[in-house]
Amino acid sequence: MSAHLPSQSGSHVLPPPSPAVRQRLQTVFDHARRCVDKGERDYAHDLLSQCVTEDPGNLIYLQHFLANLAQKYGNNKKGARLAGLKIKSARSTLVKAAGRGEWREAFQAACNALRFNPWDTATITALADACAEIGSHESEVFLMRWALEVNPKAVVVNRRAATAFARMGQFDAAIGCWRRVEQTKPGDQEAAKAISQLSVEQTIQKGGYQTESLHGEAKVADLESAVRASMARGRKEVGADVSQRPATANQEQPLLDAIQQEPAEVSNYLALAKLFTSQHRLREAEQMLTQALAVTGGGDLNVREQLEEAQLARVHQQVDIARRRAEQEKTPEAAELAKRMAVQANHVELEIYAARVAREPGSLMLKYELGLRLKRAGKFKEAISAFQAARDEARHKALVQVHLGESFQHIRQFKLALASYEAAVEAADTMEPDVQKLALYRAGVLAAELKEVERAEKYLTELAAIDFGYRDVADRLDKLAALRNSE
Repeated sequence: MSAHLPSQSGSHVLPPPSPAVRQRLQTVFDHARRCVDKGERDYAHDLLSQCVTEDPGNLIYLQHFLANLAQKYGNNKKGARLAGLKIKSARSTLVKAAGRGEWREAFQAACNALRFNPWDTATITALADACAEIGSHESEVFLMRWALEVNPKAVVVNRRAATAFARMGQFDAAIGCWRRVEQTKPGDQEAAKAISQLSVEQTIQKGGYQTESLHGEAKVADLESAVRASMARGRKEVGADVSQRPATANQEQPLLDAIQQEPAEVSNYLALAKLFTSQHRLREAEQMLTQALAVTGGGDLNVREQLEEAQLARVHQQVDIARRRAEQEKTPEAAELAKRMAVQANHVELEIYAARVAREPGSLMLKYELGLRLKRAGKFKEAISAFQAARDEARHKALVQVHLGESFQHIRQFKLALASYEAAVEAADTMEPDVQKLALYRAGVLAAELKEVERAEKYLTELAAIDFGYRDVADRLDKLAALRNSE
């Protein structure tokens, strides 16, 4: 093992802005909204362009940016006169800058192009591609929905939107896109194949199959065969007794009616969110909880925590979908997407746990969880602070020290790393065999890298006595013995 571990970050995923930048942009955004209220559309556009350019992964900024322009043009779906000629140069700049990975220039060019026509599907699609490249898949999906509203029957737009929806687990929307392709191009084989595959994916996602089956205990092909057989049986049983079918579909409308009649009653939002969650409609559950939180003025801790759990469930679902697709397709692109989705999920988790630590500063467990997310994001110095604050967390005392050692090792503080690994060895016991072996291995390997031969032999010998087949411990002991004999 090298003394400096590799980074775990994705290649294109942009990290969130620093707290100082985020605070500054929020001030700009608040000013832009006041300008919108006063009808100062052009000035609002300039301010919102700044927000989108500096924080391109922020869906709220993007939504308000396009909404302001739509209002400016009276929602005419055409934009300014001769907009096509005015947009061409900026759109070209967008595509070229995105190709070079110059994201700030790309998003600024997109804002310049859309100033003249916020419904230009070529620019919207190019911007969606850029959002996908930086790992902002929420924004990508929003943009493709926007493009579909302008040109719902366009084959190119529907194909591109279907890809975005499927990636995010929005199978109904993806299937709808492919059905529109079929209507425009009857007999399209790609559309028929995609609808079949997405129907299987949707059935798997909605349940009835054990999660572990999706991660290696059963081959994907076997699982798909089982699902297809189940779907075939379901089609044969369409005429079965209605009383035997789930009643969840009949529960939604009364709750929607109750919300319309009593918009200040939070319990209705929570009940509908719970229903959506039971149906694996996690995005809609999250939206409903967001509305519930707004109704409470943002101060209801119970609603906030439910919203956070919904956000976590949604991003974990997206990661599961991406990983399953990577296993099915076995392409570099699918594997890279799975990595990106994992990184994006970690960003969401990081923000949620940071907020929870702020709310409960005395919780060592939350600080430990925050440290894990910071470490995964490559923020090793911040992770060290979190792990140090969580060192007395009784349930993970040894594991905290292992993570602390690895974080120190990432920033090349090797003596501090070794001290943390040794503390992990002391804290671990036989009830934590995996942690104990990892701590011994890390301590032994790093001691050897630092030419601390006696310490390395001590830890690796103890590890070999517990598990001689652990990783490459036997080879490392042989090398240490050879080194000692050559002295």
